[in-house]
Parts: sequence; structure tokens; C-alpha cells
Amino acid sequence: MTQHLIETAEDLRSRYGEPSENAVRKSLDHLDRHCRRFIALSPFVVLATSGADGRADCSPRGDPPGFVAVLDDRTVLLPDRRGNNRTDSLRNILENPQVGLLFMIPGANETLRLNGLATLTTDPARLGPLAVNGRAPRSGLLIEVEEVFLQCTKALVRSRLWADESRVDRERALPSFGRMLADHTGRADGEAIDRRLRETLAESLY
Repeated sequence: MTQHLIETAEDLRSRYGEPSENAVRKSLDHLDRHCRRFIALSPFVVLATSGADGRADCSPRGDPPGFVAVLDDRTVLLPDRRGNNRTDSLRNILENPQVGLLFMIPGANETLRLNGLATLTTDPARLGPLAVNGRAPRSGLLIEVEEVFLQCTKALVRSRLWADESRVDRERALPSFGRMLADHTGRADGEAIDRRLRETLAESLY
């Protein structure tokens, strides 16, 4: 069977054509007032990283709106809150500082894409202002902006992500997280996992 693959940049461009002038010119190397406002309103961002071996990873990050601090027009600080201690993203950054961020605002169909170079900081002076409930993050990602631009609405319009009718009935549509995790790990008691997760969520969100 013939594989219809796109393998060269020339083939890709021949199939898609040239980007519009606005698509090219919208890319900035700094945060203007609109980028700053978007980040200030965003409670959720997806962090993309890759290691030295090229393996890619995406990680969700969330907090109250504006949790990503804008330090200046070319620098943002993303707090690393408590999690499962896999540290996939952080280990990748130690090997390859290139990162991508996708900011989202509930109810807005636009997104903001930011690409840059990240370093890990434990500086109390930087992390202290990011404390929640008196607890500062153990580290933060200090990201130097290389490229930032707004993404149009098409993906979120097509997905109807924020529409009420798009919401699934969580209890009917999927097993509980504990049940799925039990199946993934070969453990038997999904209810016990769910119970423990509820306890730890209340105890260790921050």
C-alpha cells in the first residue's frame, strides 16, 4: 500500500500555500498590553517540553487567573505547584530549555501561544509573591519570551469547548479516576484510590 506522506517543507508548502500577511506579522518577540492582559485573565496553560532525546511532553498547569507572573515585556514566571513528583517537564527543561505555552481563558475562543527558553529557579524573592495559602512553589519556570502570538478561534469554535451542551456527564461517560488508575497499574481497589485522592487533594493542593 502506498503511503501518502509529507516529507519535505516544499511538499508541505505546496499543499498549504503561503501564510497570510497577518499570520506572519502577528508574531511578536515581546509581550504587548494585549498579551499581558490575556495572561492576567488565564487560569490554565498547557506546557510543552522535550528532552535531549526529542521525546515530547505536554503538561497542564492551572491556578487562579494571572498565576503566571509577567516580570517584564520579555520574561514570565510559571510556578510549579505540588503534583505527582514525576517532574517530566522539569527534567526535560534541564536537558532542553525550549518550551511552548498555550494560554486559555474560559469563555474565550482565542488562545495565546508563547515560545521561549526556560530555566528553573528556586529564588525565594521571585517565588515568594507566588505563594498561595502561605505556601510558595518549590520552584518556578523563568521563561524568556522568544515568540508570542494570538491563535484564532477556529479550533475552539469547532470543538465547542466552552458550550454547556459540550459538557459530558462525568459519572456516566467515564469510570472514576481511581478506577482507571487501578486498571492502568494493576491495582484492585479503585474506590480506595479515589478516597485517598480526595483526601490528598484537600490536604495538598498547595
